[in-house]
Amino acid sequence: MKILHICLGNFFNDGYSYQENLLAKYHKKLGLEVYVIAGLDIFDKNGKITYLKSGREYIGDYGIPVKRLNLKNQSRLSKRLRNYSGLKSSLEKIKPDIIFLHNCQFISIIDLIKYLKKHPDTRVYADNHADFFNSASNWVSKNILHKIIWRHYAKKLEPYTAKFYGVLPARVDFLKSVYGLPEEKCELLVMGADDDEVKKAKKPEVRAEKRKEYGLTDSDFGIMTGGKIDHNKRETLQLMDAVNAISNENIKLLVFGSVVPELSEEFESRLSEKVRYIGWKKSEDIYSEFAAADLIAFPGLHSVLWEQAVGMGKPCLFRKIHGFEHVDIGGNCRFIENTSADSIKSDIENCIANTDEMKKAAEKGAEVFSYYNIAKRSLESE
Repeated sequence: MKILHICLGNFFNDGYSYQENLLAKYHKKLGLEVYVIAGLDIFDKNGKITYLKSGREYIGDYGIPVKRLNLKNQSRLSKRLRNYSGLKSSLEKIKPDIIFLHNCQFISIIDLIKYLKKHPDTRVYADNHADFFNSASNWVSKNILHKIIWRHYAKKLEPYTAKFYGVLPARVDFLKSVYGLPEEKCELLVMGADDDEVKKAKKPEVRAEKRKEYGLTDSDFGIMTGGKIDHNKRETLQLMDAVNAISNENIKLLVFGSVVPELSEEFESRLSEKVRYIGWKKSEDIYSEFAAADLIAFPGLHSVLWEQAVGMGKPCLFRKIHGFEHVDIGGNCRFIENTSADSIKSDIENCIANTDEMKKAAEKGAEVFSYYNIAKRSLESE
């Protein structure tokens, strides 16, 4: 059975561990014949949007064929509305039994609808990564782009679609409230952790080696945080202040990721014997970094690292954000209500006091946030 992942409504980077990449990987492990169609827009090594020069076909990660489609023209409007050529002919060539659509925010969706009218037996699922934090964050984006343009295309797609998945509870609400999609067709499908990487990272020798590398003794309580540290995630600085303020010298914080130049001076001033910067890490190495931690803390906005940390079965401390509470699977985490250093210090001390209880609850994370299980669930909903 053929499944086609269409990644024209968002970015698709080869070699990444985003949902698009890992769902395709685990659909293949489930025995499906997997294909990917993607656009030209990718993230460069600095996390900025860039465009490939032209479309092409190649064999990508996990031996999955990838076809990159050209934009109909290089205008700013064409890039913004994601207007691609060649989708209809590509569909006719592959003839998928199942289509998994990653975001429905592209106007070439009209070519998909024409194909679905001719092939009504094709099963369609669509997901959504947009919410009021990362997308509809200003008046034009919310009221023009999403409430008019993308709502129009989502509504046109709805009759042909079995399920619309929000990858966060907030993104399920977005599908219903902004696009006006029927509640019975909207469902949560969480992002998760790569089972293969989790299995490797959970070996006892990996934790021992990593803790030795970072100078953590058996009596040390290791906290870890990471990701891109910029003006949207200044709370990392408060986390550093909080750990420095804890009198217990065995409480240590390891910070990985990139730091924007504007914050580098503030960041470096907070480094100490208790707070260490361990550099930028490749996505495939993050699981083994997490293995060294006793608590993983994210005091800023959401990233895919949240689900990966829970999938590693680690106790966690997350910023309290409405619609992002899905990472609580029954006591595995605590939420930061107030991002002041004093408040985060109290939250950390609460986690340490309840670490045994949190560790026990966190063990379920590997099953709930397993991409193998998520891939199965994605095709089971009626």
